Amino acid sequence: MLAPQADRVMALGEWEERWEEDRTGFHQLHVHKILEDNIDKVLCGRTGVCFFFPLCGKAVDMKWLADQGHSVVGVEISEKAIKQFFVENNMTYKEEPVPSLPGATVYKSSEGNISLYQCDLFTFSSSIEGQFGAIWDRGSLVAINPRDREKYAALITSLMAKDCRYLLDTFLYNPELYQGPPFMVPDEQVASLFGSECDVAALHSHDALTERQRAWNLDYMTENVHLITLKSA
Repeated sequence: MLAPQADRVMALGEWEERWEEDRTGFHQLHVHKILEDNIDKVLCGRTGVCFFFPLCGKAVDMKWLADQGHSVVGVEISEKAIKQFFVENNMTYKEEPVPSLPGATVYKSSEGNISLYQCDLFTFSSSIEGQFGAIWDRGSLVAINPRDREKYAALITSLMAKDCRYLLDTFLYNPELYQGPPFMVPDEQVASLFGSECDVAALHSHDALTERQRAWNLDYMTENVHLITLKSA
Protein backbone atom coordinates (compact mmCIF):
# COMPACT_ATOMS: atom_id res chain seq x y z
CA MET A 1 0.00 0.00 0.00
CA LEU A 2 2.89 2.36 0.78
CA ALA A 3 5.02 1.27 -2.16
CA PRO A 4 3.95 3.99 -4.64
CA GLN A 5 5.28 6.70 -2.29
CA ALA A 6 8.06 4.84 -0.52
CA ASP A 7 10.87 6.49 -2.47
CA ARG A 8 9.26 9.89 -2.95
CA VAL A 9 11.66 12.63 -1.82
CA MET A 10 11.06 16.33 -1.27
CA ALA A 11 14.25 18.32 -0.68
CA LEU A 12 14.22 21.13 1.88
CA GLY A 13 14.88 23.58 -0.93
CA GLU A 14 11.65 22.53 -2.62
CA TRP A 15 9.67 23.45 0.49
CA GLU A 16 11.42 26.82 0.63
CA GLU A 17 10.54 27.37 -3.03
CA ARG A 18 6.89 26.65 -2.30
CA TRP A 19 6.86 29.40 0.30
CA GLU A 20 8.80 31.82 -1.90
CA GLU A 21 6.35 31.24 -4.75
CA ASP A 22 3.29 31.28 -2.46
CA ARG A 23 2.37 27.72 -3.41
CA THR A 24 1.08 27.05 0.07
CA GLY A 25 -2.42 25.69 -0.35
CA PHE A 26 -1.86 23.70 2.85
CA HIS A 27 -1.83 26.89 4.94
CA GLN A 28 -5.10 27.67 6.69
CA LEU A 29 -6.29 31.18 7.45
CA HIS A 30 -8.15 30.11 10.58
CA VAL A 31 -7.38 27.98 13.61
CA HIS A 32 -7.62 24.34 12.59
CA LYS A 33 -10.96 22.81 13.60
CA ILE A 34 -9.27 19.60 14.75
CA LEU A 35 -7.20 21.54 17.27
CA GLU A 36 -10.22 23.52 18.44
CA ASP A 37 -12.36 20.39 18.80
CA ASN A 38 -9.71 18.46 20.72
CA ILE A 39 -7.96 21.14 22.75
CA ASP A 40 -9.53 19.94 26.02
CA LYS A 41 -8.19 16.42 25.40
CA VAL A 42 -4.74 17.88 24.80
CA LEU A 43 -4.72 20.20 27.80
CA CYS A 44 -6.45 17.90 30.33
CA GLY A 45 -6.99 20.86 32.61
CA ARG A 46 -3.39 22.06 32.40
CA THR A 47 -2.48 25.72 32.02
CA GLY A 48 0.67 27.32 30.66
CA VAL A 49 1.51 24.32 28.50
CA CYS A 50 4.49 24.50 26.16
CA PHE A 51 3.44 23.34 22.68
CA PHE A 52 5.76 22.08 19.96
CA PHE A 53 4.86 22.67 16.30
CA PRO A 54 6.98 20.60 13.89
CA LEU A 55 7.13 22.15 10.40
CA CYS A 56 5.03 25.02 11.73
CA GLY A 57 4.83 27.23 8.65
CA LYS A 58 2.91 30.34 9.67
CA ALA A 59 0.06 28.50 11.39
CA VAL A 60 -2.33 30.90 13.12
CA ASP A 61 -2.88 28.12 15.67
CA MET A 62 0.35 29.27 17.33
CA LYS A 63 -0.97 32.72 18.17
CA TRP A 64 -4.31 31.24 19.26
CA LEU A 65 -2.55 29.09 21.83
CA ALA A 66 -0.21 31.87 22.96
CA ASP A 67 -3.20 34.16 23.49
CA GLN A 68 -4.61 31.53 25.86
CA GLY A 69 -1.51 31.68 28.03
CA HIS A 70 0.47 28.81 26.54
CA SER A 71 3.92 29.00 24.99
CA VAL A 72 4.90 27.76 21.54
CA VAL A 73 8.10 26.48 19.97
CA GLY A 74 8.05 25.82 16.24
CA VAL A 75 10.51 24.59 13.65
CA GLU A 76 10.31 25.66 10.01
CA ILE A 77 12.77 25.69 7.11
CA SER A 78 11.30 28.78 5.43
CA GLU A 79 12.44 32.17 6.68
CA LYS A 80 9.63 33.78 4.69
CA ALA A 81 6.98 31.70 6.48
CA ILE A 82 8.32 32.61 9.91
CA LYS A 83 8.53 36.32 9.19
CA GLN A 84 5.07 36.31 7.63
CA PHE A 85 3.68 34.73 10.78
CA PHE A 86 4.83 37.62 12.92
CA VAL A 87 3.94 40.34 10.41
CA GLU A 88 0.48 38.97 9.61
CA ASN A 89 -0.33 38.65 13.31
CA ASN A 90 0.95 42.16 14.10
CA MET A 91 3.61 40.82 16.42
CA THR A 92 7.06 42.26 16.97
CA TYR A 93 9.98 39.86 17.19
CA LYS A 94 13.73 39.63 17.43
CA GLU A 95 15.99 37.17 15.67
CA GLU A 96 19.08 35.53 17.11
CA PRO A 97 21.59 32.92 15.97
CA VAL A 98 21.43 29.56 17.72
CA PRO A 99 24.96 28.69 18.92
CA SER A 100 24.18 25.00 19.27
CA LEU A 101 22.71 24.87 15.75
CA PRO A 102 25.18 26.36 13.27
CA GLY A 103 23.35 28.23 10.54
CA ALA A 104 20.04 28.24 12.42
CA THR A 105 18.15 31.33 13.56
CA VAL A 106 15.48 31.63 16.23
CA TYR A 107 12.76 34.26 15.92
CA LYS A 108 11.23 35.19 19.28
CA SER A 109 8.10 37.21 19.92
CA SER A 110 8.68 40.30 22.03
CA GLU A 111 6.44 38.73 24.71
CA GLY A 112 8.76 35.71 24.74
CA ASN A 113 5.95 33.18 24.42
CA ILE A 114 6.61 32.14 20.80
CA SER A 115 9.99 30.92 19.52
CA LEU A 116 10.30 29.79 15.91
CA TYR A 117 13.48 28.08 14.76
CA GLN A 118 14.51 28.29 11.14
CA CYS A 119 16.40 25.05 10.60
CA ASP A 120 16.17 21.48 9.39
CA LEU A 121 13.75 19.72 11.75
CA PHE A 122 16.11 16.77 12.10
CA THR A 123 18.83 18.99 13.59
CA PHE A 124 16.49 20.04 16.42
CA SER A 125 16.65 18.26 19.78
CA SER A 126 15.52 18.44 23.39
CA SER A 127 18.85 20.04 24.28
CA ILE A 128 17.62 23.27 22.68
CA GLU A 129 14.24 23.90 24.32
CA GLY A 130 13.77 20.90 26.58
CA GLN A 131 10.73 18.65 26.27
CA PHE A 132 7.15 19.65 25.61
CA GLY A 133 3.81 19.22 27.30
CA ALA A 134 1.94 19.08 24.00
CA ILE A 135 2.62 18.61 20.29
CA TRP A 136 0.30 19.62 17.46
CA ASP A 137 1.24 17.74 14.30
CA ARG A 138 -0.87 19.07 11.50
CA GLY A 139 0.88 18.59 8.18
CA SER A 140 4.26 17.46 9.52
CA LEU A 141 4.34 13.66 9.57
CA VAL A 142 2.39 13.71 6.31
CA ALA A 143 4.92 16.10 4.76
CA ILE A 144 8.24 14.49 5.60
CA ASN A 145 9.70 11.98 3.17
CA PRO A 146 8.22 8.52 3.83
CA ARG A 147 11.66 6.97 4.24
CA ASP A 148 12.36 9.36 7.15
CA ARG A 149 9.35 8.38 9.26
CA GLU A 150 11.19 6.18 11.75
CA LYS A 151 13.75 8.93 12.34
CA TYR A 152 10.89 11.40 12.71
CA ALA A 153 9.07 9.26 15.26
CA ALA A 154 12.25 8.88 17.29
CA LEU A 155 12.73 12.66 17.31
CA ILE A 156 9.14 13.41 18.29
CA THR A 157 9.18 10.83 21.07
CA SER A 158 12.41 12.32 22.44
CA LEU A 159 10.70 15.72 22.64
CA MET A 160 7.75 14.45 24.66
CA ALA A 161 7.70 15.26 28.37
CA LYS A 162 6.20 12.57 30.62
CA ASP A 163 2.79 14.27 30.54
CA CYS A 164 2.96 15.22 26.86
CA ARG A 165 -0.16 14.82 24.76
CA TYR A 166 0.58 14.60 21.05
CA LEU A 167 -2.26 15.38 18.63
CA LEU A 168 -1.54 13.89 15.20
CA ASP A 169 -3.44 14.45 11.95
CA THR A 170 -3.01 11.94 9.09
CA PHE A 171 -4.61 11.11 5.74
CA LEU A 172 -5.71 7.99 3.93
CA TYR A 173 -6.15 7.87 0.15
CA ASN A 174 -5.06 5.79 -2.83
CA PRO A 175 -1.32 6.52 -3.30
CA GLU A 176 -1.50 5.06 -6.80
CA LEU A 177 -3.45 8.16 -7.81
CA TYR A 178 -1.40 10.91 -6.16
CA GLN A 179 2.29 11.00 -5.30
CA GLY A 180 2.02 13.50 -2.42
CA PRO A 181 2.67 15.52 -0.37
CA PRO A 182 0.70 15.29 1.81
CA PHE A 183 1.65 11.63 1.93
CA MET A 184 -0.67 8.83 2.92
CA VAL A 185 -0.01 7.48 6.43
CA PRO A 186 -2.08 4.42 7.37
CA ASP A 187 -3.17 3.85 10.96
CA GLU A 188 -1.11 0.66 11.12
CA GLN A 189 2.05 2.65 10.46
CA VAL A 190 1.18 5.22 13.12
CA ALA A 191 0.90 2.30 15.54
CA SER A 192 4.21 0.77 14.40
CA LEU A 193 6.05 4.10 14.55
CA PHE A 194 4.93 5.08 18.04
CA GLY A 195 3.45 1.96 19.62
CA SER A 196 6.59 0.66 21.30
CA GLU A 197 6.88 3.69 23.57
CA CYS A 198 3.46 5.26 23.36
CA ASP A 199 -0.24 4.59 23.62
CA VAL A 200 -2.00 5.57 20.41
CA ALA A 201 -5.71 6.40 20.61
CA ALA A 202 -7.88 7.04 17.56
CA LEU A 203 -10.02 10.10 18.27
CA HIS A 204 -12.07 10.39 15.10
CA SER A 205 -12.11 10.02 11.35
CA HIS A 206 -13.93 11.98 8.66
CA ASP A 207 -14.22 12.52 4.94
CA ALA A 208 -11.72 15.18 3.85
CA LEU A 209 -12.26 15.08 0.09
CA THR A 210 -12.70 18.56 -1.40
CA GLU A 211 -12.38 20.01 -4.88
CA ARG A 212 -8.69 20.55 -4.19
CA GLN A 213 -8.15 16.83 -3.63
CA ARG A 214 -10.33 15.91 -6.59
CA ALA A 215 -7.97 18.00 -8.69
CA TRP A 216 -5.20 15.64 -7.51
CA ASN A 217 -7.21 12.83 -9.15
CA LEU A 218 -8.30 11.40 -5.80
CA ASP A 219 -11.67 9.72 -5.41
CA TYR A 220 -11.56 9.57 -1.61
CA MET A 221 -9.56 11.11 1.22
CA THR A 222 -10.04 10.34 4.90
CA GLU A 223 -8.57 12.44 7.69
CA ASN A 224 -7.74 10.57 10.89
CA VAL A 225 -6.92 12.14 14.25
CA HIS A 226 -4.81 10.40 16.88
CA LEU A 227 -3.87 11.24 20.47
CA ILE A 228 -0.50 9.83 21.47
CA THR A 229 0.88 9.64 25.02
CA LEU A 230 3.94 8.03 26.53
CA LYS A 231 3.25 4.66 28.13
CA SER A 232 5.04 5.75 31.29
CA ALA A 233 2.35 8.41 31.69
